[in-house]
Amino acid sequence: MHTLDQTLQRVFDYPDFRPGQRPVIEAIAAGRSAAAIFPTGSGKSLCYQLPALHLPHLTLVISPLLALMQDQLAFLARHGIPAASLDSGQSREEAGAVMESVTRGEIRILMVSVERLKNERFRAFIRRVPISLLVVDEAHCISEWGHNFRPDYLKLPAYRREFDIPQVLLLTATATPRVIADMSERFDIEPGDVTATGFYRQNLDLEVAPVPAGARPRTLVEWLRPRLAGDAPQSSIVYVTLQQTAERLAAYLGKAGLPAVAYHAGLDGERRDAIQRDFMAGRAPCIVATIAFGMGIDKADIRGVVHFDLPKSIENYSQEIGRAGRDGGPADCLMLAGRDNLSVLENFVYGDTPERHGIRRVIEALGQAAGADGEEWELTLNALSQQTDIRPLPLKTLLVQLELRGIIAPRHSYFADYRFRLHEAPESLVARFPGKRGAFVQAILDAAPRARTWHALDFSALERLGAERGLDTRRGRVLTALEYFVDKGWMTLESKQLTEVYRVTETAFDPDRLADELHGYFRDKERAEVERLHAMLALFESDRCLSRRLAEWFGDDRAPERCGHCSACRGHPARLPDAAPLPPLEDQDTEALLGGLLERLEAAGDGHPATPDLLARFLCGITTPLFSRLKARQLPGFAALEGYPYAEVQGWLEGQSSVGGARV
Repeated sequence: MHTLDQTLQRVFDYPDFRPGQRPVIEAIAAGRSAAAIFPTGSGKSLCYQLPALHLPHLTLVISPLLALMQDQLAFLARHGIPAASLDSGQSREEAGAVMESVTRGEIRILMVSVERLKNERFRAFIRRVPISLLVVDEAHCISEWGHNFRPDYLKLPAYRREFDIPQVLLLTATATPRVIADMSERFDIEPGDVTATGFYRQNLDLEVAPVPAGARPRTLVEWLRPRLAGDAPQSSIVYVTLQQTAERLAAYLGKAGLPAVAYHAGLDGERRDAIQRDFMAGRAPCIVATIAFGMGIDKADIRGVVHFDLPKSIENYSQEIGRAGRDGGPADCLMLAGRDNLSVLENFVYGDTPERHGIRRVIEALGQAAGADGEEWELTLNALSQQTDIRPLPLKTLLVQLELRGIIAPRHSYFADYRFRLHEAPESLVARFPGKRGAFVQAILDAAPRARTWHALDFSALERLGAERGLDTRRGRVLTALEYFVDKGWMTLESKQLTEVYRVTETAFDPDRLADELHGYFRDKERAEVERLHAMLALFESDRCLSRRLAEWFGDDRAPERCGHCSACRGHPARLPDAAPLPPLEDQDTEALLGGLLERLEAAGDGHPATPDLLARFLCGITTPLFSRLKARQLPGFAALEGYPYAEVQGWLEGQSSVGGARV
């Protein structure tokens, strides 16, 4: 029997490989890099778990989600495979113990988030550890042409070279031919070592039955009622775009006597975890959720997935319906949405495109840092986001682009602000430590004034006290002490304001040309994202079999020409209803709509110009860091034109010579 088959049976207790697993595992075992594009729940993880036991050195896994890491670590522990993760929830001692075990070669698999690689100390550690295989989970995040693009993933090919890792394994459930080509090229994977098992699911009934917005809640109730009735209600997920829609719709379903719970990123972590546990256990049969719900949900018997609003992309749609019927039993996937919330989805895209002058401000900030000490640039993402009016995610993308162009290099990050709450009297804490150590603890307390229950630590005040009293109050020593107090149960510690430290590695660049180049990069991404939305509408409105069209989108030509279990095959091709017609923009009173914003912009005095883009964002209800600071949502003009396509509003404003005395 082949060694790999023996390991499969002895360690994992599986009689045979599932479709696609063998060629991927054999490629890795033979020393080649590979990619596995398998639907969710079809055994991607085994493609690294099994080879890791045959490779000479560490397998390093990059995973985007803590919940996914924990699930996989629990699985590995059950099978006696030594594995660990490094994550932000661990204490210094716990992280140190993991790193020590990795160094000694006791751990076969180490799981980390991609952000961990930004830490200079971690990179220095991992450079000293021989690594056999780099595994990239959710690998479509690498490609700017894929969905869920994560800027830090772009740096993985460079990290692979830096750590001298001979092989790479890419894992994803959703990748189009363009994304597969992009991923493979970045990691030098031969076409023959890319294995895709196909996207066709014969147990999923796909129904596109668009309903006008006003009638949609009632239609949903009629569809769900028979499925949620009786002693064994069927597990169902209803996807919506906005948090407030999730809340309102769950309440509406509740009034109709259907048990439904809202789930979205606005809920606190504990509440989200409780809802997820209830859903997994069958206590909450129906979840009304934004796309925050689903990653890491491995529930086999979900019988219904409804899209109340349009999904964000074909990839998102595929991933979301892919959560249904994983046990192979029949499941129904219903699309109710029309074009009425298309502008909301487009606005998400436009809101993530930084304005050129915001990009120019970032370039100026790094230029000033380089000029000041010629070396380091310290920034807190939130402060830079406010200063430049660029949302945090696109700002991260911008910083990665500066890295890829060799202008900056990440060094490390630290929390600027710490506050703590004592679980005992301050004098009791000091009394635990004799002599100079007690004086050191006293200095920490003296530099941390208390407001009600929390002490805010002032590091510069502590440095002064250290100098006056002849004490070592270096930041590293102070943080070690605070973490020790937390471990002992003597205090609760909170940190915020993550400060990122970069080295400025190149200063001989033309700031204007660089700003133009980066702005062009974001505009290209914007165009591609809007095109993807329209490609999705074309797919839903197709006369041809939906299952076939969906498989073709992902480069899979093995699906039948007619599946027989979709609305197009049943002779009901969809026509998505347009949003209600709106009055012409020319009828709008721009002075009345924009006057309040222009006044606040002028009063703020921080030089943000009233560009057509900025004004269009305001009128279309797109929040930006600047609008939050100006409390722009309170103004009557905010979101006054949210029903109009952003590009139309922006073009209309560009055609105005001036608004309220401000040039546009």
